[in-house]
Amino acid sequence: MKKVVLAYSGGLDTSVCIPLLKEHYGCDYAITVTVDVGQPEKEIFQAGKKAEKISQKHYTIDAKDEFVKDYIFPLIKANGSYEGYVLGTSIARPLIAKKVVEIAKKEKAQALAHGCTGKGNDQLRFEVVFRSTTLDVFAPMRDMNLTREWEMEYAKEHGIPVAATKSKPWSVDENIWSRSIEGGRLEEPDFIPPEEIFEWTVSPENAPDTAQIIDIGFENGVPVSLNGEKMAGVPLIQELNRIGGSHGVGRTDMIEDRVLGLKARENYEHPAATILLMAHKDLEKLVLTRDELRFKSVVDETWSELAYKGLVDEPLYADLNAFIDKSQERVTGSVKVKLFKGNARIIARNSQYGLYSSDFSSFDSKTIDQKDAEGYCKYHGFQARMFNKMEL
Repeated sequence: MKKVVLAYSGGLDTSVCIPLLKEHYGCDYAITVTVDVGQPEKEIFQAGKKAEKISQKHYTIDAKDEFVKDYIFPLIKANGSYEGYVLGTSIARPLIAKKVVEIAKKEKAQALAHGCTGKGNDQLRFEVVFRSTTLDVFAPMRDMNLTREWEMEYAKEHGIPVAATKSKPWSVDENIWSRSIEGGRLEEPDFIPPEEIFEWTVSPENAPDTAQIIDIGFENGVPVSLNGEKMAGVPLIQELNRIGGSHGVGRTDMIEDRVLGLKARENYEHPAATILLMAHKDLEKLVLTRDELRFKSVVDETWSELAYKGLVDEPLYADLNAFIDKSQERVTGSVKVKLFKGNARIIARNSQYGLYSSDFSSFDSKTIDQKDAEGYCKYHGFQARMFNKMEL
């Protein structure tokens, strides 16, 4: 008996994978694994019920706390962003893949499988983990060069219920940190997305006419409170998604450079991520030195590149995290954010480790003798002045 363990979302791609694995790969025992990283409870439940009908065995794994603690919190500390994308889908894939591998070892399976295409990034993120084992790796969508239209017809012929239709072929991936929507005409750069694709955020035009101010507390670079109330990571992010989404905050429509070099049009929703990343980066500006901020910006960019590619087991990733964790020892304080009509704006910040001194900076203070700056001015731009006097 050949066992295969499939990373299963319950969507179109992974649902048609099950019969395909039997028909084309000789896998007569399919085990599905759904990893809960913050999808809607209804979606998790429906995936389980569907899997029970079309697979031989199904696992649902609650990994929300682990996802927030071990993946999202490091992302916040690293100001994780790739070309303006807040790294939602990408940061979840390695965790999902690792949980699938754990089940494969438990079940003594011979193969691992996923429903990724050969054009996207997720195949890389899954397989960098899968191929660390000695198990076979199957990717029916990629191997058979399938289209979503063919998959929908195949699902219909095999009695597999799926939400995607030819008129609304959206492919949605959701976790507690972000929601991505792609497929169909959404792939066209000049197509205006219909409002119906958004679920987390109201249209900014329909957001409340009254602004809301929220106060976020951080300890060592990690968000720990909202409006003075201590909160664990999962409920804090969920509440910020609700609050931010109600004000239309956290939509991204972008042209993204995939790892393979293809450009893709992507739509994302991420209210909590937008707010937390903005607040964290602002707090860093208050407590870190100019040289720390300059160097950390390079580290953050490199960290984000690795996270986008799913390379969280790359030694450099651990090295970068070591520096980032050290830099966050003083990133403790609070940040006030004003939400209004799709915008999030920092309006105040405070920290016991702040490097700002009103006494030194104020134009009304004489603690620093302004005349002392004259000597600095005499040497500032010295070489440029010499160059400009030359006759070339």
